Amino acid sequence: MKSKHEKNGERHWEKREESNWQGFRFNQPYSKGLRRLREDVLDKTDFDPATLWQWGTMQAMAVIEVLKSVEMEFGKKGQEVVGESLRRVGYDIGRQVCEGTKIPEGMTSTEWISFFATVVNRIAYASLETPQIDGDGEASFHIDWCPHQDHYAAFDCRVQRYFVQGMIDAAMDFAKSMGVEESWDVAFESTIPSGSETCLFRIRRGSAEQKRAWAEFTAMIEEKALGQARKAKERKAK
Repeated sequence: MKSKHEKNGERHWEKREESNWQGFRFNQPYSKGLRRLREDVLDKTDFDPATLWQWGTMQAMAVIEVLKSVEMEFGKKGQEVVGESLRRVGYDIGRQVCEGTKIPEGMTSTEWISFFATVVNRIAYASLETPQIDGDGEASFHIDWCPHQDHYAAFDCRVQRYFVQGMIDAAMDFAKSMGVEESWDVAFESTIPSGSETCLFRIRRGSAEQKRAWAEFTAMIEEKALGQARKAKERKAK
């Protein structure tokens, strides 16, 4: 059977089936370093780009370890400091992607937020993705392969909530600057580290109820993490 991600000469982030994708404009985040990598390293040296996955996995595991350590030592305050730091990084990614671009005429806000998510998924998260526009005000995507899936524990995926919140905040601020007064929320239905075949996410036009649900679920995860941290601290003290 032919893979839907079979190599065909295009880079994995370049193609979507929707005709309006061709009009979607975005910036590559961290463009200075990316340009150096492509022009001075990949084109001119024997550097193996697969080692970037190993380096990135080390960074990702370090973030998780830092979060767990500050939760154990400093409790909720430490959790808040790290969470806000991750949110700011996510916001900066979203800002870089959107800066200086426009939402084209004829592109719906649902298409635009889905296309924005594709850039986040395929470039910022270096993942393989199957996206879909499900209707006005709703889109979804499957993460078919994630760089973290073989080394993250299921609960480790919680750190992505902070990154994603920052990215969504940046996207909404950009849309507002373009005259689009809408909010969007993201919710997951399955994750690979929990045993599912893919990570399934749904993007919906925001409502007060959905925002409350996102906040309540984040608070539940944070409280569970603090409980685990307290137990770890008690074991360490024995």
